[in-house]
Formats: sequence, structure tokens, C-alpha cells
Amino acid sequence: MLLVHQFLERAAARTPDKTALVCDGQRLSYAQVDALANRCANALRAHGVRRGDRVVIWCPNSIEAVVAIFGTLKAGGVFVMVNETTKPDRLAYVVKNSRARALLGQVRQAATLQQLRAEGVVDVAIATVAEGVAPPEGLLAWPALLAAASASPPPREGIDRDLACLIYTSGSTGDPKGVMSAHHNVVFAATSISTYLQNQAEDIVISALPLSFDYGLYQLLMVFLFGGTLVLERSFTYPAAFLERLAAERATGLPGVPTMWAMLLEMDLGQFDLSSLRYVTNTAAALPPSHIQRLRAAFPAVRVYSMYGLTETKRTLYMPPEHLDAHPGSVGIAIPGTEVWVEDDNGRRCGPNEVGELVVRGGHVMLGYWEAPEATALRFPPGPLPGERLCRSGDLFTCDEKGFHYFVGRRDDMLKSRGEKVAPKEVEAVLHELEGVVEAAVAGVPDPLLGQAICAYVVRRDPGLTEAAVLRHCRTRLEDFKVPKHVQFVDSLPKTTTGKVHRASLGAPRA
Repeated sequence: MLLVHQFLERAAARTPDKTALVCDGQRLSYAQVDALANRCANALRAHGVRRGDRVVIWCPNSIEAVVAIFGTLKAGGVFVMVNETTKPDRLAYVVKNSRARALLGQVRQAATLQQLRAEGVVDVAIATVAEGVAPPEGLLAWPALLAAASASPPPREGIDRDLACLIYTSGSTGDPKGVMSAHHNVVFAATSISTYLQNQAEDIVISALPLSFDYGLYQLLMVFLFGGTLVLERSFTYPAAFLERLAAERATGLPGVPTMWAMLLEMDLGQFDLSSLRYVTNTAAALPPSHIQRLRAAFPAVRVYSMYGLTETKRTLYMPPEHLDAHPGSVGIAIPGTEVWVEDDNGRRCGPNEVGELVVRGGHVMLGYWEAPEATALRFPPGPLPGERLCRSGDLFTCDEKGFHYFVGRRDDMLKSRGEKVAPKEVEAVLHELEGVVEAAVAGVPDPLLGQAICAYVVRRDPGLTEAAVLRHCRTRLEDFKVPKHVQFVDSLPKTTTGKVHRASLGAPRA
């Protein structure tokens, strides 16, 4: 039985002086992070946090966030990471829905912290004020809280079937749902992913992905599992500064999302020493094959992993880099120790190249949605063994004769034009092939004759790229009913905090 916080404890026992975390200009060893997490755990317990209690962490990528995650786990609690940009009303929903015992936030968010504390929504509200600075009224000061607590390990309690964290989904079509991740789910997923990435203690991973995003969170968890070093950046706002940090730290692993790769591929990468990189990974949204080829050209000595996952299973598929050429456009095979298949609406397993929903089985299938039994029953049907649950991904896929999977689109994203079904991803992949296109997204707009007209939103590198040129390219690569009716050039695409295109925010084309 292994608990998530034992990732840190075991690494601290093996290599106490090794650098575990580089963040905010500080370098902390495993022994230092472990001692701070112990202090956090003892402080939380002193203020009433007990086994199974939820602790909401409303912080940016920071040392405080890392310590709070492991401190909550050591206290027997359940951590709930919330993006620092989350608005107060959405935060209040998460805090109330999870029935959190404690809330940690930045001092600039003091008014919201004070309000939730005053309303009795949380028992404990903590602000990350500077050391020696008094906290706003009604709040506890993070530095003083830790300083007053013991650095000794708190009493051990809990088993691997207990909850480790709630990860709230984006909730673009309604209120967000808390995905329940038990310790054994996290341990399984982190072990499986680090296995196919061939991670080792010498790896140094640099990440600007938010810890509130499961892709970013698992960079921390996996690094502590295999005893490496995490260089945790606040953001990717300044790509050149990020690459300079990568070079200075001699990072070997770089996780990213399509937006990040689009920015990097527009830069002159030759001015940076990226020779330390061993691998790069992509998920959140599928990379078009043309972008994968450009990435491979930009990083010729680096293994490029295209991956697919969803919060409800963490990671589901990965593409072994050696198979990229033989299966262009595929997001690969099931991660180690798991099983996937494609089935139709009647539950029949589809044959090669038939479109159906991807179904997932394995130890990474989470427990369900927090206090939402109906939604849980729909997404997590019974598996073949008693008590087992599968996960219906909600995504349409095909699988070829050799077992490699191809993402077709979200069920909810499928368009219908001229009575024919159109997958936005297919059109977007064709748009990305066109020289001068930086990013592209496709959405449907109401049309009295077509039902839905296909509209392409294009971020272009070359201002000379015209609508006529885009449509001409699409007509050579797509069936007539898949060719966009409209092309709209935009400065940027609306994105979620996890880097996915927010299709609902794409406006109607200009007249």
C-alpha cells in the first residue's frame, strides 16, 4: 500500500539533500519540502482538519501550493486545487460543494477569504502574507502558521482507498464536477505514465502548467515519485525567459499544450541551448500531424509524446515516439496496465476504423463525481468484475487494425452540415497544414439551408493569407460538405485555463 504523500517521504529518505523543487527563485531539497509539509500537516490538524476533510488551495504555482498539497495529504485530508484566476463566485461554489474545512489563498484575495470565513463556509482561512506581516482580520498567516507547528511527521492514518484529491472539471456546460481521485488511482496513474516516459531520478522537469490542471499537477506528483527535480514556473507568459530557464536548469522533460507549442514554433529556437531535453509531451488537445512534424524538426534529438487523457482517468492513451511515422495522427495505445476499446451506441465493440465512443478500464479510472450519483452512473458504468467501474470518455475514436487509436471529436462538438456529420478536428488538421496558419479552430454557426455552416477561425502568421487561399486549400483536401463556408481571421483563439479552445466563445462570422 502506497499513499501519495509517501512519494515525498520516500524521496526525502533516499536523497534528503537533493534539489526537489526550484520555484520563485528558491531551491528546496527533499528534506526541506518534507519538513515544511510536516509543519503544514500539524498546523492543519491543530486547526481541526481531520481524515477525509477537504482543503481548498486557491494559489498559483508556488512553494506554498506544493507544501499545502503534501501537507494536506499528511494530515489525512483531501486537497482541492483551484486556479488562481478563478473568480470568487466560482470559488465559492467549489468550496461549498466540497464542504471544505480550510481554504488557502493569496493576501490579495483577502476580501474573498474573509467573506467565506465570516459566512461560516470554511472554518479556517489562511493567507500567504509575507513573513512577519500580520494577516488581514479573521485570517491566519501562512508563515506564522508553519513556524508555530512541529516539523515532526504527524500521526499516520489512512489507506490507499481514501480520497487524495478532488479535481474539478471546467464545467463549460454547467457547474463543475469534482472528480474523486483515491490514493490508489493517483499512484497507479503516476506509475504508469512515468513508466512509458522512462523517467529516472536524474530527470529534471520544467513546467509552467498550473497545478490546478491535472496535467500540471501530475508533473509534481510524478517527479516526487521517481525522485527527480521539478522546475515550477508561474506561467508561460514570456517564452524566451522560460527557455532560458530550461537551458540554465538543464531540464530533460518539457510538458506542454498546443497553444504553447504554437508559440514556440514561431520562435527562433536556435538561440537557446536545448541540448539537455530528452522528451516533450503534449495533451489537453490533440496536436495536428503537421505540428507534430514541426516539433520533431525543431527538437530532432528529443522524443515527442503525443497523448490523450481526461480528468476522469488522468491519462488514457500515449503514442510511442517510434511509431509516429507509421501512424500519423494517432494518439496511440493504452497506457501500461490498462485496457481501452471503441464501442457503438448499442455497446457493441467496433471493428477496425469504425467510429464509436472510447471506453476505458484500469486502476486509473477514478471513483466518480463528488456527491453526484446520477452523473457518476452515466460516466462510470459497471465493469466486468464485481465492484469495478469503467469510464465512458464521451469522445469519439476509431482504432486501426494494429490497435492504434485516432481521436475523431467530442460527441458534443460534432457538427451537422448538409445532413452530414463533420468532425471539427479533421477540418482543423487540414487548416494547420497550410503555410502561414499558426492556430485554427472550427465551429458551427446556424444556417437556414445547411443547418450548420462550418466556420474556420484562423490565427495567421502571414497577413497576405486570404480567405480564398484557405478555401482553395480546403477544397483540395476535404469533401465538399466539410469545406468551411466562412473563414474569419482572428488575433487569438479563446482558451480555457487548461489551454483548450473554448468553442462556445467563438463568435459568429462577420457579415
